[in-house]
Amino acid sequence: LAGLLTASAAAAAGSTSALSAAQIAERNVAARGGLQAWRAVNTMVMTGQIEAGGTKNWALPFVMTLKRPHKNRFEIRFQGQTALQVYDGAQGWKVRPFLGRDEVDAYTPAELKSAASSSELDGPLIDYASKGTQIALEGVDKVEGHRAYRLKLTMKDGVTRRLWIDAGTFLDLKIDGEPRKLDGKMHDVAVYFRDYRVEHGLKVPYVLETAVQGVKRTHKITIERVAVNAPVDDALFAKPQLASLQTGHDHQ
Repeated sequence: LAGLLTASAAAAAGSTSALSAAQIAERNVAARGGLQAWRAVNTMVMTGQIEAGGTKNWALPFVMTLKRPHKNRFEIRFQGQTALQVYDGAQGWKVRPFLGRDEVDAYTPAELKSAASSSELDGPLIDYASKGTQIALEGVDKVEGHRAYRLKLTMKDGVTRRLWIDAGTFLDLKIDGEPRKLDGKMHDVAVYFRDYRVEHGLKVPYVLETAVQGVKRTHKITIERVAVNAPVDDALFAKPQLASLQTGHDHQ
């Protein structure tokens, strides 16, 4: 009996590690609420707090608005000023009053490439094949104490990212972020997903923490509210008008 139990345990262990990348993706989609549920989502509006650096540890209110296909707007308010990043699916703009800049700047070519290759509102594994993404299982790692499958994602533009999927819950644990240049050197960036909650039948992480290799301080986004399929006007993703930002009329 002991031998039989050992054999069946080994078989069970083998079956989990023998999953293909496609099967892991399938289980991830199911764990996050299912393909049909995510395909039915056209907009997501997330509000919460973002940690800002500096000597004081500010927590600033933000609104992140996502709309298919690939539109996004990220807005932070601080002392009557609005910082903004907007991407309409092709062009992007930013307003950075905290840096003493009162004009609308276009995205740089690097920022445009990053925005274009970033995940849509449903994440990297939902409908990955139709997005032109290829996935491969590279191995199994430990991420914050969780056994995790490490997937290599190759986007249709050739950009590669690693994504770690919890081997128990099949939820996203961590993904490669955009590498950052600090002190003349490129540093790897990781984004961790935590505190999953159910919203409209979808599993959504309410804490996103970004860590830069070699930098002690991390940056955390804490989501307080998620609105699914709220009406969002396309005008929200147009080139920002500074006058409306200053008077506060540009806020939904």
